[in-house]
Amino acid sequence: MTRPMENAYQFIKERILDGSYKPSQKITEVELSEAIGVSRNTIKKALLKLEQENLVEIENNKGAYIKSFTLEEILNYLEIREVLEGLVARTAAKNISESELETLEAILQQMEAHLQQNRFDEYSNLNKEFHQIIYQASKNQQAVEIINVIRTQLSRYHFRTILIPGRNEHSFREHTKIYQALKVRDEKLAEETVMHHIANVRTTINDNYSFLV
Repeated sequence: MTRPMENAYQFIKERILDGSYKPSQKITEVELSEAIGVSRNTIKKALLKLEQENLVEIENNKGAYIKSFTLEEILNYLEIREVLEGLVARTAAKNISESELETLEAILQQMEAHLQQNRFDEYSNLNKEFHQIIYQASKNQQAVEIINVIRTQLSRYHFRTILIPGRNEHSFREHTKIYQALKVRDEKLAEETVMHHIANVRTTINDNYSFLV
């Protein structure tokens, strides 16, 4: 990937994932070319790559649109993620190092501080870091790759769940329980707490879909 294409790809992708571009929104090559400062051909290539990642839909003679997922699709993705995250947490509980546990504890402390200050962007970023440490500890790269694809697809919906009243406190408590299970290296408990966490995300999205899209 050339540097201009990489810049265009990252520019568009970041705005999809943070919700700046809304589901079903049309994005044009001309506007993107002007905003990013690259050629329309470069934009076209970047959009094709994003289409391969299922983040953009390109329709002949109509242009490019931000991919929109139905509630059923989102819940199905999360059902898959729930199972895989449980598997990953089980193996992570067996393999996790003391250094990784210390990192998780430090991340939790930062998450709590950001939560108290309503700094949800920072909380969300730390949330991702927290899970990435678990993925790393699991040493199951194949499962992690599938999970990361699903996380990317749904990150814009997942981020907004933290804005739902009460969900942020529940999220923090769930992450604390996951950490505690990993710390005592209880494989079954680690699996159960992570699956419970993802199941709660599914329920939250199911109950608040109209707010999230």
